[in-house]
Amino acid sequence: MSDPQDIELVEELPDKIPILPLRNSVLFPGSIIPIDVGRRKSVRLVEESIAQERPIIGILTQREARVDDPVPEDMYSVGCAARILKVIKLAKDNFSVILQGVARFKVREFTGQEPYISSHVEFVPDDKTTDVELDALVLNLRDVAKRVIKLMPELPKEASALVDSVTDAGQLADLLTSNLDVAVDEKQQVLETYDLKARLRLVLTYLTRQLEVLQVRERINSQVQEEMGRNQREYVLRQQLKAIKEELGEMDDASSDIEEFREKIEKGNMPEEAEKMALKQYERLKMMQPASSEYTVTRTYLEWLTDLPWDVSTEDKINIEDVRRILDEDHYDLDKVKKRILEYMAVRKLKADKKGPILCLVGPPGVGKTSLGRSIARAIDRKFWRVSLGGVRDEAEIRGHRRTYVGSLPGRIIQGIKKVGVNNPVFMLDEIDKLGHDFRGDPASALLEVLDPEQNDSFSDHYLEVAFDLSKVMFIATANIIDTVPPALRDRLEIIELPGYTRKEKLNIAKQFLVPRQVEDHGLTDEDIQFTDDAIQELIDSYTREAGVRNCEREVANICRGVAVKVASGEAEAKALIEKDSIKDFLGAPKFVPEVAERTGESGVATGLAWTPVGGDIIFVEASQMPGKGNLVMTGQLGDVMKESAQAALSFIRSRAETFGIEPNFLEGRDIHLHIPAGAIPKDGPSAGITMFSAMVSMLLGRKVRHDVAMTGEITLRGSVLPVGGIKEKALAAHRAGITRVVMPERNRKDLDDIPEEAREDLEIIFVKRMEDALSLVLEETPP
Repeated sequence: MSDPQDIELVEELPDKIPILPLRNSVLFPGSIIPIDVGRRKSVRLVEESIAQERPIIGILTQREARVDDPVPEDMYSVGCAARILKVIKLAKDNFSVILQGVARFKVREFTGQEPYISSHVEFVPDDKTTDVELDALVLNLRDVAKRVIKLMPELPKEASALVDSVTDAGQLADLLTSNLDVAVDEKQQVLETYDLKARLRLVLTYLTRQLEVLQVRERINSQVQEEMGRNQREYVLRQQLKAIKEELGEMDDASSDIEEFREKIEKGNMPEEAEKMALKQYERLKMMQPASSEYTVTRTYLEWLTDLPWDVSTEDKINIEDVRRILDEDHYDLDKVKKRILEYMAVRKLKADKKGPILCLVGPPGVGKTSLGRSIARAIDRKFWRVSLGGVRDEAEIRGHRRTYVGSLPGRIIQGIKKVGVNNPVFMLDEIDKLGHDFRGDPASALLEVLDPEQNDSFSDHYLEVAFDLSKVMFIATANIIDTVPPALRDRLEIIELPGYTRKEKLNIAKQFLVPRQVEDHGLTDEDIQFTDDAIQELIDSYTREAGVRNCEREVANICRGVAVKVASGEAEAKALIEKDSIKDFLGAPKFVPEVAERTGESGVATGLAWTPVGGDIIFVEASQMPGKGNLVMTGQLGDVMKESAQAALSFIRSRAETFGIEPNFLEGRDIHLHIPAGAIPKDGPSAGITMFSAMVSMLLGRKVRHDVAMTGEITLRGSVLPVGGIKEKALAAHRAGITRVVMPERNRKDLDDIPEEAREDLEIIFVKRMEDALSLVLEETPP
């Protein structure tokens, strides 16, 4: 039941009123709010309304505050009628208007939009009927409101009295909502709730949420104040304790720890710059409180400065014969590297202050680059440290972080020096070709200073901020491919290439190193297992196809595990003799079979040689012809350079067709298809030109290419065979595959010395200058 006074008030209000859109706010009955009016329609509405006596306007909240010229669809349909209490003109077309909410209304129909929006409305007075539930809701609302006011000291003291003075339930709900810090759509929901009990429950929900937020804020503030008070009290007590101990001549443990820094600085034989910095930080640390955050940072920095081996080094083993013996014990062959180490040690014997070399061992995986670093350190009696640079993208990994960052540390170089405890270790930079770079910097550029003998005697780490002498360190970098190393960094490296091993070398390595190591690692003895030379050779030929010996050792380990099972279970009756025929019992069927003879059993198939990052390999080029329109089709995921080589080969054949005994119009009505198997692997480069030329001539003449011949060389339209790279790796690949004759460019004769002697003895290497000269060497004598 509505209050008669409210009904009379509503009856006095007109049913057609002008509408003023309101942004970011909701007006409630009984509330008084100031608003700024500056939009054209709103200014016109205010100007016409103030000309009337006791003007009434309708306030509707916009759904989206960004809309500058709202239409009826942009506003909510429930609003509040308002009286204009006061208008202050701020400027032309700009007013400040004070409004008082009168009554809720809902829009029945919008009647116009010019010169401003107007509508027919229906006013909705509150139901004034009371009952026990409504009274209880009002009491709850008052109680929660007072608790909220108590937790908000910025509100005036009269706020609680105001809540008590409002007796009408609807007015109380509207008053509290208008002052609550809630979203506009939540306030609008309260305005649109006509049922009084439902409205009170909704306001109570919002008010309770506000109370919980304020209680959490109060709890956080209390904790912060308590912590600040405790820290301040602790600081004062510590100052008093310090003064008392100074009077008594006593020092605590922290003070004695700090004094240890002084002793380390005096005994550290630091350079002048480093000692000056250490003493400065020491004096700062003495004045600091252990509880302060700066104390830990300064102490950590001082620990790094005093723990570094500024003047600590190991004494080199200068006996050349002992060095040679240890290198030979650990690694088979690798004569180039051993020779370079012996040269360095000989110079060190004659000139003690000789700076350390900066070597870079380049070769395919598994040839012993990393283990060679350990062997060098053992041979010259130095400590060894290894850092893997694969995937490192941050320059700070090399040069360290500046001390302004939380948790900052020196770079990996200084960290390694500290951990080994000497300033002249053998320092291995593993996988230097796999450095990355991004927005955090380029670690390869940071290595320029580390690996430059003219600069690294004063290497500056961002964390230390003082120079450290790296000139006594022997740096050894390793890489699979040197091409990815930036030119400036490559220029600072003394590059030593490690080729892949020949079959004979692998056999010796397996006998001397791999088999004994794996037998011992698997708990076996020479009484339990024995490998024959034929078995190891079968392992190398049929179960591995690599430049190094890593997979070979893996297969030896597989056999040792199989024997270990028999020994552990008591099934072994006698020593396990591993022979060629018994390998398949442990490893299964051979993984690699000689495929040269099979693949070249018909004309149009030629064997080429390719260089890969993991060593050399053989490839097959297949040519076929079919009815067509004279096109050359190329498949096998070939790169642009390789496709151009094929086009050049075909053009040369067409220009010399009669010389080769081929019909001049052989392309009429026919297509030639050139395919290189292993289509999932991308292939590119010019070195397969001679192979594609031979395959096409073989196909057109019907003469097979010899199955024991492989070839490499770039070709030209004039018929010249140009030099190519990777000769050593390609020759080793041919040797591994059982090839007996290799055809290569005449201008590669200079690379013959790089090919291991065993491969040179087993291979017939023939050099050619012209493409036509190669045909008599690679094609079989008689046509089929």
